[in-house]
Amino acid sequence: MDNLDILIKPGERIDELQRNDYKIIQNTEQFCFGMDAVLLSGFIKVLDGEKALDLGTGTGIIPILMEAKTAGSHFTGLEIQSDSVDMARRSVLLNKLEDKIDIVDGDIKEASKIFGLASFDVVTSNPPYMNSGHGLVNPYNAKAIARHEILCTLEDVIREASKVLKPKGRFYMVHRPFRIVEIIVLLSQYKLEAKRMRLVHPYVDKEPNMVLIESVKGGGSNLKIEAPLIVYKESGSYTNEILELYGK
Repeated sequence: MDNLDILIKPGERIDELQRNDYKIIQNTEQFCFGMDAVLLSGFIKVLDGEKALDLGTGTGIIPILMEAKTAGSHFTGLEIQSDSVDMARRSVLLNKLEDKIDIVDGDIKEASKIFGLASFDVVTSNPPYMNSGHGLVNPYNAKAIARHEILCTLEDVIREASKVLKPKGRFYMVHRPFRIVEIIVLLSQYKLEAKRMRLVHPYVDKEPNMVLIESVKGGGSNLKIEAPLIVYKESGSYTNEILELYGK
């Protein structure tokens, strides 16, 4: 679609994604995607012919990047916030990806009812990181909903991921290291066995601030800890691996 005036609303902007000339519509007054989404998209594997679902897709960044980076046949994003759903759908139109990506307006807690059991080969999520133990300023603000477990919990995300995954299907998630134990316990509880984990460090001498996890539905217990991913060089510039993930 060439007429961007149809797609862009007041307060919105178009950001380049450095992949396939794809772009995304965002509004800085709401939640914009961050590095965690880009890192997750580089960690995910969607094979030829596989179908993937992104839980809590926001403005659709993960499905768009997965379409650019993987061989998957179809991608679906599920999002509960109507403004984000609207922006995500317009980004799909902007990139002419209507045949490859669907954006569904709905609640993560109802994913298995919306899509049915065992309906996807891959599920992904960049869920809210903070639980009820972290203070909230405005619980109805779009940014707060994206960052805090207001509309869904970690258990909701993992439970529904397990339900919509086919046997031996894969679940990919990015989260914070301080919740790793809780994540592993919940994955096991819902028959998702952690198979691959990678910690992300801002600098080589700093503690990790993100963790990438791949789990398999009905998989055996054999967890591989991959080499740490370092974001910045000592000079403050991105490492070569980060630049490659951003497509630069």
